[in-house]
Amino acid sequence: MALTKRERLKNQAKGFVDEPGVYFWKDKKGKILYVGRAGSLKKRIASYFNTQDTRIMELVSSSSSLDFTQTGNLLEAVILEANLIKKHWPKYNVKDKDNKSFVYLVFTNEDYPKPIIVRGRDLERYTLKKGVSVFGPYQSYHLLKKALDIVRRIFPYRTCTLNSGKPCFHYQIGLCPGVCTGDISKVEYKERIKELTLFFKGDKKRLLKKLQKNTKATEALSHIRDVALLSDSGSLLTKKDFIHEGRIEGYDISHSFSKNPVGAMVVFENAEPDVSQYRLFNIKGENTQDDLGMLKEVLIRRLNHLEWKLPDIIFVDGGLNQVKLVNQVLKERNIVIPVVGLSKSGVHSASSSADKLVAVNLKKTGKELIQDSKKLFQQVRNEAHRFAISASKRQRKKKFIG
Repeated sequence: MALTKRERLKNQAKGFVDEPGVYFWKDKKGKILYVGRAGSLKKRIASYFNTQDTRIMELVSSSSSLDFTQTGNLLEAVILEANLIKKHWPKYNVKDKDNKSFVYLVFTNEDYPKPIIVRGRDLERYTLKKGVSVFGPYQSYHLLKKALDIVRRIFPYRTCTLNSGKPCFHYQIGLCPGVCTGDISKVEYKERIKELTLFFKGDKKRLLKKLQKNTKATEALSHIRDVALLSDSGSLLTKKDFIHEGRIEGYDISHSFSKNPVGAMVVFENAEPDVSQYRLFNIKGENTQDDLGMLKEVLIRRLNHLEWKLPDIIFVDGGLNQVKLVNQVLKERNIVIPVVGLSKSGVHSASSSADKLVAVNLKKTGKELIQDSKKLFQQVRNEAHRFAISASKRQRKKKFIG
């Protein structure tokens, strides 16, 4: 009796090795439908035949063959996966996504280049400049950040201010080659970046040839400890948590009986507050008797800063009225961003179970993720409230003293 297609796929899966690498699901013409990475190819591919996830079941039923490429370690698999997605743009890697939802690694074009992680929506701003190197797409900010952290131990690079004369923190722990202190020349540093770009190209042969005299780096490459990547080594057909990996801007208004009104903007990147990006807006308009009017003024002034990255989500302390107002401001500028509001239950507390979330510009699955992330939005709300209140108090104190 002839084997069914599923049975043939299972037989092919038996030939997979218990090692890191990249695997492929292909259609009957040999076209790649999906590329994924795994710390154990054998275990990962076997899991595809034991799931009730409809998206994975659809992929399996659409496939006619399996294949894999073994790599030396999981980090190499991460890089190979990204390069193959860029080359083949497989259907199930990009399904229900657009380029804006991916992340890319960009090497800036300057005397002392540095790698930065850029979201697809902002990529064009960087690629307009000649000489910029771009790698990706990667499907996870956290994964790419972990990969950079691992590689930086082998190829230190700068994130500090040029020639500040003061050793930066990363220099002191061996992760910066001394751009800040002038310990490395422009030529030497650019050679370091060339090595780094070869690594992300997956060109291991040329990299090792270039490193022939650098036995320390060669040895480090052969003993990469990529255990930090294991939590991200599974299938990427699962939902992308754009909330915890994205940029959230949270807004709140504070005033004392309509006096000293202040608008606060806080920023959470990858579920953590980034204080360096917080901004305050002294309310200047005539809407100091109207919280919605003040919120509108703050949003308009914020959006006038075209040099600031647009957020993945805008959060506002309030309910449906506030969410609708923010969305209207965005519509007037032809911007479509999810807007989330959190109605207070009476107290500012992360344990306020009665708080109610409302959201617009999201599909059903997105709204489910929002609900699952209620605690995070409570943290954003509390931080925006704290920042606004403290600013308003400082304003009142200045006027009292003056």
